[in-house]
Amino acid sequence: MVIRHGQTEWNVAGRIQGHGDSPLTALGVHQARAMAGRLASESFDAILFSDLGRARRTAELLVPHGVANIRFHEGLRERAFGIAEGGSYAQIAGQHPEMFSRERETDPHYAPDGGESRQQHLDRVRATFLGIADAHAGRRVLVVTHGGVLSCLYRWLHGIPAAAPHPIDIPNVGYNRLVTEAGDWRVEVWGDVAHLDGLDVTVTDGS
Repeated sequence: MVIRHGQTEWNVAGRIQGHGDSPLTALGVHQARAMAGRLASESFDAILFSDLGRARRTAELLVPHGVANIRFHEGLRERAFGIAEGGSYAQIAGQHPEMFSRERETDPHYAPDGGESRQQHLDRVRATFLGIADAHAGRRVLVVTHGGVLSCLYRWLHGIPAAAPHPIDIPNVGYNRLVTEAGDWRVEVWGDVAHLDGLDVTVTDGS
């Protein structure tokens, strides 16, 4: 099971987080709690999460009772965007159009100052998940990570090149279930948000 963190303040503001961070919104907290309810009937042998604050907080809200093997994994971090972190997507699209590829091919080896290229990120994500699968063979693992990581994971599993524009649905706290057996991977569920139906988006308790 691999999920993206809950909605953050910078998600709402349209700002690039990367290795930077911002807190979950009240809605983000409620999204995580809704997922916790959905997972209540499932069991996991281990929980791994990105050490960035937004993923860590989401994992804290998801942790089932009785799971002792809970730890962070730096390989699950979002792509490092270096000098672009904290800027808006609109600003960066104007200043560094080669950074993203939503409508056209983009140089997969371009890296912003202090950041990672798309190919470096894809390679890191692939190595991370192969390592997790190898270390937890035959066991069920819950992973809490980021949208960019999920995008790379999807691209790798479907053979989509890092440079190619491709719309991939990655909702906050969506339900994504993968199975790997004898080196073969398959996606059983992707982007399912049924647990968020009817969620009160007006909550303002800030918890």
